Amino acid sequence: MRRKWVQFIAVVSGLSCLLWIAGLGWSMYDYFDKTGRPPVMKAKESEASAKEKDQFDVVALGDSLTRGTGDATGKGYVGALIGHLEEKSDQKIFLSNLGIKGQTSAQLAGQVKQKEVQRQVKKADVILITIGGNDLFRGGQALVSLNAQEVKKSEETYLQNLNTILTGLRSVNAEADIFLIGLYNPFIELDDAELTSKIVRDWNYESAEVSAKYPKTVFVPTFDLFQLKVDDYLYTDKFHPNAEGYQLIAERVASLITW
Repeated sequence: MRRKWVQFIAVVSGLSCLLWIAGLGWSMYDYFDKTGRPPVMKAKESEASAKEKDQFDVVALGDSLTRGTGDATGKGYVGALIGHLEEKSDQKIFLSNLGIKGQTSAQLAGQVKQKEVQRQVKKADVILITIGGNDLFRGGQALVSLNAQEVKKSEETYLQNLNTILTGLRSVNAEADIFLIGLYNPFIELDDAELTSKIVRDWNYESAEVSAKYPKTVFVPTFDLFQLKVDDYLYTDKFHPNAEGYQLIAERVASLITW
């Protein structure tokens, strides 16, 4: 009798042990995924991925057009563009406006080498650039004097700097869409309008050719937007766009951005 009791206890103990092992195995399977990582880490990674997916980063570089000079609201084409993007998507739009009034292409080439700028560029989904106006126009003096040799020299230097800028941006971020905003002619209703327009068109053509060498880089023309009614879209300084002029640029860029 005692022997049978001992055997019964042994069987029960064995079954209990098996159940305990099975339970432990199930718990471990539920706790770890196939890679052996606990679900807490997996949840954090999923949360981070969702956050990244829900965020759209825009970095704006360049000169006074990027800063919005001439727009009484201070938004400029960048601010108007953000408004358009917010209407088109449920994603959170984050903007870093790094434009500097009066900036030339040489100065922007130096700016894109700065660590903080590169940090912003690295996470960008879209990079906007307005540059070249101060190289060409020089406050209006270049087109007023119409010195062909000086204009050509300025263009060559600008194109070299543009290559440096785009190469620098692509070395930091190979995936972002880059939009280079072309120049318009604010002097189109002054004397020698035909010649000044040709200079601006040639400048834009060469800029577009440089842009075409870089992947996911789009040249955005603006010359035609101001061609027929330039005075209607210029600020009182007759150089920078007004709010309506910036809105035209923003609408064109917005039409090119894909999600």
